[in-house]
Amino acid sequence: MVLLEFTSPGPIVFQVGGFVLRWYGLLIATAVLLGVSLSQFLAQKKQLDPDLIADVAIWLVLAAIPCARIYYVTFQWRQYQNNWSEILAIWHGGIAIHGAIIGGTIAAIVFAKIRRVSVWQLVDLIVPSLALGQAIGRWGNFFNSEAFGSPTNLPWKLYIPPANRPPEYIDSEYFHPTFLYESLWNLLVFSLLLWLFRHSLNKPLQAGTLSLTYMICYSIGRLFIEGLRTDSLMLGNFRVAQLVSLSLILIGSFGLAWLYAWKKQLPDVAPATQNS
Repeated sequence: MVLLEFTSPGPIVFQVGGFVLRWYGLLIATAVLLGVSLSQFLAQKKQLDPDLIADVAIWLVLAAIPCARIYYVTFQWRQYQNNWSEILAIWHGGIAIHGAIIGGTIAAIVFAKIRRVSVWQLVDLIVPSLALGQAIGRWGNFFNSEAFGSPTNLPWKLYIPPANRPPEYIDSEYFHPTFLYESLWNLLVFSLLLWLFRHSLNKPLQAGTLSLTYMICYSIGRLFIEGLRTDSLMLGNFRVAQLVSLSLILIGSFGLAWLYAWKKQLPDVAPATQNS
């Protein structure tokens, strides 16, 4: 019995002459716009300047997207070393969220230092939007028929056209819809972060709590979902995303223990306000 069968209609929304609107770009743009609006709303709830979010968003986009692409290309260099023109073809897919997080983190630290605001308090306002954006953005993988899992006969499955199948699975038609698994997981993480944020309006949390919770919860889901994928970025015999996820789980857990077990503040570029 088939409960859900996904088949991509293709990567293009519409094309008029030389103008092509692709689902991948549209979804990323939608995620950014929704994320900025949501984080500004959260900032207002915390009685913080929402213009900070609009300003840092520019920094984040300018840093996160190129770093996400560089990260992906670095671990897939054999695919690009003889095809340099494809390195900039981000609309074909091929960005890595961990690269985006690295770039975005650096940008947020520099921005917070310049504006003399708490980087942890700033990132706490951003991570719910990040989780929501990831839930939206994963559907770009669906439209591009990429980032899917191993073959499956489960009642829910994803059809992959022959041109997009790995050579070893050329005779398989249906695969795990890992884009869906991660999208749903990110929605759960998003819901948890919003719940914690709402709780913090009545009983303030330590600055960095939401950021560390995101690191742990997203990474737990990614750790298991990555094990199903057929296109993982590899470092020797190890899946890079799983190594990074394990590291983030450990860092996040240590950070929460630092805040609540040892009752110490996280290192920061500026003191957090009292309404965290």
